[in-house]
Amino acid sequence: MKLRYLILLLVLLSFVSLFIGVKNVSPLDLFSLTDEQKQVLFISRFPRLVSIIIAGVSLSITGLIMQQLSRNKFVSPTTAGTDDSARFGIMVSLLLFSSATTMQKMLVASFFAILGTFIFIKILDRIKFKDAIFIPLVGLMFGNVVSSITTFFAYKNDLIQSISSWLQGSFSTIMTGRYELLYLSIPLLIIAYLYANKFTIAGMGEDFSKNLGLNHKLVVNIGLVIIALVSVVVMLTVGLIPFLGLVVPNIVTIYKGDNLKNTLGYTAVFGAIFVLVCDIFSRLIIYPYEIPISVTIGVIGGAIFLYLLTRRKAHEA
Repeated sequence: MKLRYLILLLVLLSFVSLFIGVKNVSPLDLFSLTDEQKQVLFISRFPRLVSIIIAGVSLSITGLIMQQLSRNKFVSPTTAGTDDSARFGIMVSLLLFSSATTMQKMLVASFFAILGTFIFIKILDRIKFKDAIFIPLVGLMFGNVVSSITTFFAYKNDLIQSISSWLQGSFSTIMTGRYELLYLSIPLLIIAYLYANKFTIAGMGEDFSKNLGLNHKLVVNIGLVIIALVSVVVMLTVGLIPFLGLVVPNIVTIYKGDNLKNTLGYTAVFGAIFVLVCDIFSRLIIYPYEIPISVTIGVIGGAIFLYLLTRRKAHEA
């Protein structure tokens, strides 16, 4: 499918999303909006839509970058300990800086997310698996260790409820004044686009990169910083959204290849569409209530992940 058709589909789904909710607002009402309907649209529905698109684009692109740098299709912030390390950073900020602002929490969480991702990459350098499937399993084990440490300190300091809230990704609480932090992802994504070709070369290995005159460590570190910062921004605003950075890049690269610059646009738009479809489904399945987006994407993304694993095994056979 051509990119312009995906963009058209995104626009149509965005329009549909604006008119789904407990408060009834129809497209015909746009010509004669009441004050209450204006508040629903501009304080709740539009911010929610913007958050969905930015989160979908951001997490999909960071997953693509991480897969490129690690040279493994089953690695993402969810399966590499990045999200768990960020949550540990949030716990540290709550524990040591109880009156910290959102920006201060972001800085602390970003530091731990970068550190956790860096440790995972170093583990990959030391452990050379012949089967690529084992690498995300190592990432999941590493993430579970970090998550267990977080839970231990959270229980010890009566912070378990605060920490648990970051596990439930949901757009239901998004409104004006509570989502603007997501805009920080935009300049990071622009940098990712500018470095796309360098990420592609860096993904071919350190020796190959150096032969082409590329500063491999610098490019990898820039990629890790972008991945960590974007993951933290989305987590602080929306919560944890699993599997998104894993399945979307895989689906796109199956049809569009591995050149990062050629697939960035498709990955971004398809990621936004995927989250938007899941969000609409979450709002309709038990209407007028809604299911957290982390649950919906976790189920659908998990099923797609299993399909990708079995598909890979079938091709190897």
